[in-house]
Parts: sequence; structure tokens; C-alpha cells
Amino acid sequence: MARFPDHIRYSIGQCELGSLLLAGCDTGICAILLGDDEQPLIADLQRRFPRAELTRDDAALGSDLQSLLRYVDNPVGPLQLQQPLTAFGSDFQQQVWSELAKVPAGQTVSYSELAKRLGKPAAVRAVAGACAANPLAILVPCHRVLRSDGGISGYRWGVERKQQLIELERQLASAG
Repeated sequence: MARFPDHIRYSIGQCELGSLLLAGCDTGICAILLGDDEQPLIADLQRRFPRAELTRDDAALGSDLQSLLRYVDNPVGPLQLQQPLTAFGSDFQQQVWSELAKVPAGQTVSYSELAKRLGKPAAVRAVAGACAANPLAILVPCHRVLRSDGGISGYRWGVERKQQLIELERQLASAG
């Protein structure tokens, strides 16, 4: 697992889903968080990186933030970011997030199916935990994971946002 950063820059913008915080460190974009207000987002970032010094830096992150905000509101085509994505997590979390990235927009997968794809069918709860720990909202599409019965379960950034994202992606996939 990579060493957690000592310094993180962040910027916050508004999209259809509410407030969006984009954070970067010396290795790339390390967090994309969603919420209703700025302060809880900053507190979440500090909780995820407790030893890091946080600095708001709209100038350094502005171009990537604007690209991401446009993409969140209309997730069609490739997202072009100037910095690479850097998700900090355990090896298992990295495996879950990597497998999640293979689920196409407009489609969903169950937690148990995701565990099976990882070759660990008994790890359903661990998969759910990895989804909850996802630091890169939308780009690591944990919103595409549903209960085995197809129902919407928890989502780190709110069940309503999860439903919005699933519906938007399904509409765009059927129109495309």
C-alpha cells in the first residue's frame, strides 16, 4: 500500500448532485467526495487523511474540477483529467475498486456477484466495506452495486444520490 500523503490540496464546486470536493496530492487525484455542504466534505477528507495538511487550492485544481463537474452532470464519453487517479486503500480495497471500474455505465452488479468476480464469494461484507471506503466517488462507480434482490442499499454519499446516478446512467446508456 502506498504511503499516505503529508499534504493535500482541494477544491470544491457544485454539480447536480450537490457539493463536490476534488483533492489532489503529489501522486494525483486522491479523493472525490460528494455532499450537501463544504464543511462536512472537508471534515471527511481530513478523516480519510488524518496526518495530512489540507490546503484549499482552486487555482491548481480548477481545470480538473471543472472537467469533473461537467462529467458528473453528463457522464458521457471519456473524462479527461490532467492528473492521474491515486486511490489510497488496502490491497483488497484496491482489488474491489479495480473490479468496479469494469462495470459499464448503465449496468449494475450485486455485492455477491462482485465478490464472486474477485474469486472470494464469501467476502460479500468485505466488498460492501470496500465500497463504503471508496475515496473516488463516481469514478470508482460503487453506486453501481446493488443488493442481491436488485434493491438499492447504502451509499457513502446518500441513497438519493445513488438512485440519481443509476437513473442518469441508464437513461444515457439507452439513448446512446
